[in-house]
Amino acid sequence: MPRPLARVLTLLELLQSGGTRTVRELADRLNVDERTVRRYAQQLVDLDVPVESVRGRYGGYRLAPGYRMPPLMLSDDEALAVLLGLVAARRSGLTAATDTASETAAAKIRRVLPERLRRSLDAVLGSLAFADPPGRAAAAPEPAVLLPVADAVHHHRPVSIRYTAGDGRRSERTLHPYGVVAHSGRWYVTAADLSAGQDRTFRLDRITSVRILPGSFEPPVGIDPAERVLTALATVPYRYEVSLRVQGTTAQVHDLLPSGIALVTEIPRPAGASTGTGAWCRVELRVDRLDWLPAVLSSMDRPFVIERPHELRGLVEALAERLADSARRSPG
Repeated sequence: MPRPLARVLTLLELLQSGGTRTVRELADRLNVDERTVRRYAQQLVDLDVPVESVRGRYGGYRLAPGYRMPPLMLSDDEALAVLLGLVAARRSGLTAATDTASETAAAKIRRVLPERLRRSLDAVLGSLAFADPPGRAAAAPEPAVLLPVADAVHHHRPVSIRYTAGDGRRSERTLHPYGVVAHSGRWYVTAADLSAGQDRTFRLDRITSVRILPGSFEPPVGIDPAERVLTALATVPYRYEVSLRVQGTTAQVHDLLPSGIALVTEIPRPAGASTGTGAWCRVELRVDRLDWLPAVLSSMDRPFVIERPHELRGLVEALAERLADSARRSPG
């Protein structure tokens, strides 16, 4: 939890213990200056918490008599929907101007949830990564799947899952889950699949049941779950395997072809090549259709070489001819 948000909640706890607390006392307890205490108190007022300002030598802040935070009765599904909705709203930019209010609202909800549910939701928020740019959000999977998977990620616990593959085959697998990732409207867990002896990525909507197993494991150092999911998606078997050479650095090419659809690796320069020689990258894609690629390649405005498949060359040449014909047409 962000430190300012934690201090706002600590201020509420101090005021709920009863009586009037001086600004100096609150500043000492929160380890902030008096001006910051006043700002935190105003944030509570903005959340409809009845904080009263008491004037005088021994003045400070107190809660209105008889006020207590009411219990919040939410099911697992409802609590997950509310908190993930706040996260999605912040990512989409809908709450860009009110980030503090969004965070304090989430904290206010967390604070009055049962301990069991609060720990589970904290595990989800702590293990979640996004592979989409801000502005895109994925619909949350079933809480009966997401909550235990996220808890296993958070506490490094192995899990047993029942999984239905895209071709309908069903299996039971034992995983060491590394992270939960939202990407392009779907949720994934990247994990070591002990049943197959390799790292794999699984769609959460295809998991029918999850069981946390005894024991624990150590995840690889420096693992990036979002990058693993993007790499896994880019290497899924498709009808066409496309290989290109594109002039530019990996960063420049990734700006044009996101890692979710392409693997981009820089090609080492030949020994003795001039330092002024432009960098080239190899781009690999796996796609079911080629018809959309010529327009993408032309929009990159960079030299490229098609290595395979041969059909793509014909499509690029046909597009070039259509563009040339259009350019030669006289107006009117």
